[in-house]
Amino acid sequence: MISVRGVTKAVAVVAMVLLAAGAVQAVVIDTVPVGNPGNTADTHDAGCGSVAYEYNIGKYEVTAGQYTAFLTAVATTDTYGLYNTEMSRTDQGSGITRSGGGTVGNPYTYTVDANFVNRPVNYVSFWDACRFANWLNNGQGNGGTETGAYNLNGYNGTGGSCIQRNAGWQWAVTSEDEWYKAAYYKGGGANAGYWDYPTSSNTAPGQDMADVSGNNANYYMGTGAYPIDSGKYTTVAGEFQNSDSPYGTFDQGGNVWEWNEAITYQDATYACRDLRGGSFYGYDGGYGMLAAYRDYGYVEPADENYDFGFRVSEVPEPATMSLLALGGLGMLMRRRSARR
Repeated sequence: MISVRGVTKAVAVVAMVLLAAGAVQAVVIDTVPVGNPGNTADTHDAGCGSVAYEYNIGKYEVTAGQYTAFLTAVATTDTYGLYNTEMSRTDQGSGITRSGGGTVGNPYTYTVDANFVNRPVNYVSFWDACRFANWLNNGQGNGGTETGAYNLNGYNGTGGSCIQRNAGWQWAVTSEDEWYKAAYYKGGGANAGYWDYPTSSNTAPGQDMADVSGNNANYYMGTGAYPIDSGKYTTVAGEFQNSDSPYGTFDQGGNVWEWNEAITYQDATYACRDLRGGSFYGYDGGYGMLAAYRDYGYVEPADENYDFGFRVSEVPEPATMSLLALGGLGMLMRRRSARR
């Protein structure tokens, strides 16, 4: 089985060759375990971060290479609008191009630029992210996108408040608490406290791509280079190799805003979903990376933007709600030896 991982830039070209050759059979999501079930919430941010069960979370944002494999598997006619033509851009896009006519006799095909295969996918809606999670739930390949973790059944609208994570899920778009805990919780116990930034720091990150000392991220500081990676606005997954979160995730600050399941505003027409973590377009000087910052309160779930991406969560095997209630499989939290 050939897999595409959200890995460092050293193997980006290899992954691209596999995609271009049409040989990809499965997407493997690198995850890290998040332990300390039943941890206290962060009282400084409306009670976010408490999760009663153990879970795994994507070590990286879902990449353009992984999303291209998804499109290749399920979007030969693209019934649900999973592809946005802006993805083809090689500055603020994902480098994903589409060919063909989208018919049975002339299906769409997808390729991804070698320079973007391990950068985060962008121009994705919340519903796109849910469909990706459903596809993972359903075994990938030709697995369905409309049921699984979420019952979508063709829905692509501005509301959808009734569309919530189903019992028995294995893969899902992160909940706000799952995302927040993985980004900011210090770990090591049930009342360990929270960092201000998802780089295991209470000091605002820099943007040094060498990342020798750690605490760096891809965002606009108002001074210095922009974009910071030779004209490309996103950076490779894990670029800041010493700036991981307490649980070992990367890029939860900067790069792209990440969808989560929380509904931040609701009326008869809209049920806006939440995004966290800031992006490369950090016009706020990095304030969006702060734990206390909950932006995009009025973003519709169907919106697709140049700095919108996502990551996924996984329940440890076997995926049953009874194990969730017991706190998972007792997986050990991955902890870093530095900066503790």
